[in-house]
Amino acid sequence: MATSSAAGMEMPGWLDRLGGFVERTGGFWRRLGDLESRVFAADLAEIAIDRPIYVTGLARAGTTILLELLASRPGVATHRYRDFPPIFTPIFWNRAFAHIYDRDAPPAERAHRDRILVTPDSPEAFEEVLWMHFFPDLHDPGRSNVLDRETEHPAFERFYRDHIRKILLIRGGTRYLCKGNYNLTRLSYLLKLFPDARFVLPVRDPRWHVASLIKQHRLFCREEERDPRILAHMRRVGHFEFGLDLRPVNTGDTARVESIRELWRKGELVRGFARYWAMLYGFLLDRLAADETLRARALLVRYEDLCDRAEATLERIFAHVALPLSAEERARAAARLSRPGYYRPAFDAAEETALAEETGEVWARIGEHAAGTATG
Repeated sequence: MATSSAAGMEMPGWLDRLGGFVERTGGFWRRLGDLESRVFAADLAEIAIDRPIYVTGLARAGTTILLELLASRPGVATHRYRDFPPIFTPIFWNRAFAHIYDRDAPPAERAHRDRILVTPDSPEAFEEVLWMHFFPDLHDPGRSNVLDRETEHPAFERFYRDHIRKILLIRGGTRYLCKGNYNLTRLSYLLKLFPDARFVLPVRDPRWHVASLIKQHRLFCREEERDPRILAHMRRVGHFEFGLDLRPVNTGDTARVESIRELWRKGELVRGFARYWAMLYGFLLDRLAADETLRARALLVRYEDLCDRAEATLERIFAHVALPLSAEERARAAARLSRPGYYRPAFDAAEETALAEETGEVWARIGEHAAGTATG
């Protein structure tokens, strides 16, 4: 688990070595995962996948805090930091070796340096390891990364359903929760697999969102140059949102993706990230508009509403995913939420113009969508 300290990000040597071994021997771990499924077949057969919850959006939109709030509810099961590296075999690992993580470890600020404290038992996003194994081209910017209702992959679907049941089994849960930023282009496929799924889709004011992305990008570039093990870890867990191996998601418009990559290569980070923001959320809005079933299962949540109108927004979120939350619990959760005070956007006039040009239309559409949802 990479955390931050005064000296920079810290990558434990054992985590790097074991993570590298699992990465190099993925086929073996997949077969071991199949064996695990056979060994525990009777237990898994008794577990139903009921209304799985997916939190997904462009990184820095508020996905992690939403993950933590939802994961805190009784019966909700999700991946934890201690589940990595052997994601393919969660039962074997948790029953035999997960003690390698110190259960009494004090909370430490995560590597992003964004006020979020984590321990080995904190919820985290690790599903991407499985997606990358079964769909090896998912992070190729030169081709569409969209998975939809036409997508078929029986081997993955069987393995994935078993995996979800395993997480429910080891956590003693009844509802599965996943944070996966890249699932933004897989909503239709996930809904095909789980017709009763619930999607929570955070979106953030592009001015602040782009500022946060650039802040994180520069931080991870600096730390990955200092310690290449951090870059290797980011690749293994499927995080390409910032850092030295920055890769955009291809929503089907390869020419636009290449224009974003060219802006990044030239150092025009503001316009590049702004165009990327608009492409992803424009794609999302188009999907929601075209699919009534998906629209009913999805809740778009503005980060600003989550911070400024926390209790009302939390009430909507928990009602949407069908999880109980009392007024007292809602008030306690709301007390955790506030806008960041440790940085502010600092764009010059040309950058402000670029932001407005690239994101204005999509940001207006998001406002219209939110107004329609509130009155619909």
